[in-house]
Amino acid sequence: MRFFYTLAVQCYRLSIFIASRWNGKAKKWIDGRNDILGTLRENADDRQPVLFHCASLGEFEQGKPLMDRMKKENQTLKIWVTFFSPSGYEVRKNDPVADVVTYLPIDTPYYARKFVEIVNPSHVFFIKYEYWYNLMEVLADNKIPFYYVSAIFRPNQIFFRKTGGWFAKQLRKANYFFVQNEDSKRLLHQIDIDNVSVTGDTRFDRVHAIASQQIELDFVKEFKSDAKLMVAGSTWPPDEDVLARLLTVLRSYSLKYKIIIAPHLVDENHIENILKKFEDFNVIRYTKMEEKSLEDAEVFIVDQIGLLSRIFQYSDVSYVGGGFETGLHNILEPAVYGVPLFFGPQYDKFNEATALVELGAAFPVTKQEELLEKIVDFEQNGDSYRKVCEIAKEYVRQNVGAVDRIIDKIEK
Repeated sequence: MRFFYTLAVQCYRLSIFIASRWNGKAKKWIDGRNDILGTLRENADDRQPVLFHCASLGEFEQGKPLMDRMKKENQTLKIWVTFFSPSGYEVRKNDPVADVVTYLPIDTPYYARKFVEIVNPSHVFFIKYEYWYNLMEVLADNKIPFYYVSAIFRPNQIFFRKTGGWFAKQLRKANYFFVQNEDSKRLLHQIDIDNVSVTGDTRFDRVHAIASQQIELDFVKEFKSDAKLMVAGSTWPPDEDVLARLLTVLRSYSLKYKIIIAPHLVDENHIENILKKFEDFNVIRYTKMEEKSLEDAEVFIVDQIGLLSRIFQYSDVSYVGGGFETGLHNILEPAVYGVPLFFGPQYDKFNEATALVELGAAFPVTKQEELLEKIVDFEQNGDSYRKVCEIAKEYVRQNVGAVDRIIDKIEK
């Protein structure tokens, strides 16, 4: 089975290579791995690093609290971060918590062996997921401890199928699993994995730390002025369709709202499409905000990555994208500030979304009318709005502490 797995990995790389002819993200994926072994050698030295592997930006944010804690307790520690996706690498390649940031080579037996030989990590932490069969094999052969942090498992994954025993056997080589929920723990027990604890999600620690810093953004305060503000983060076209006429209808109710849209993709084509959808409004872009009056603008498009988590603090209501097609993005970033949350209908795979919906602090919507109805209800019922805000903030507060639990278990 290892042969067929490796063949599938090679085919995937070939498909990315072909797509790189016209797709910018695919091109970065390929270019970032050109002479990857040379890049690894340039960054290797006598110090054995602790390696954190993150699929993309979201997983880096999930792993960062653990990196911060380890670095704080041992300032001489060398932290090496690898990414699978350009989305994470491009944004966090210069993050000060990491001594080295590179791409992870493609998962073939040769590259896995060379990667471990050059980097020579003392411990490896995979954040949330990414189960690289060949890399796991080499780590186990070299007796290098590796762990999964904030992992979450579902019954349809290959490890839990009748035909997936070959991969479940590989999973048993991990030293420990720090999982988000009891369901994940039960699934692992079904395939004879007992080295597991429910420690929660380190994203709670991350968003709590960001909110505690209270870094102000003057341009957002100037834009918001005396209006109510909806912040729509990590949006995709279906999300933007829901938001497109919202301001017009809200004003028919004499409600003064403004919208900040921070799309998941900030390429020029996507930004131009958003501009067309909001062409009836006074729209301003972050990268061109000196060209217009911020206070007079009605819609603000954040066409740069890395600002969203700070912007949410100014929202009166928040919308998080990805709940229609691609997968819901991080709803904890706004929840920590205690605001009502809206997102698309496909959220059931996300624990925090399901929990907040059940608690009455988050609201899935399929069309603009549902979003509008709830916002109007909040404006007419202040007590209801304040209760929802408190529920959201308290939910985050109660779930902080995953990093403490993980560190305590590792030390033991």
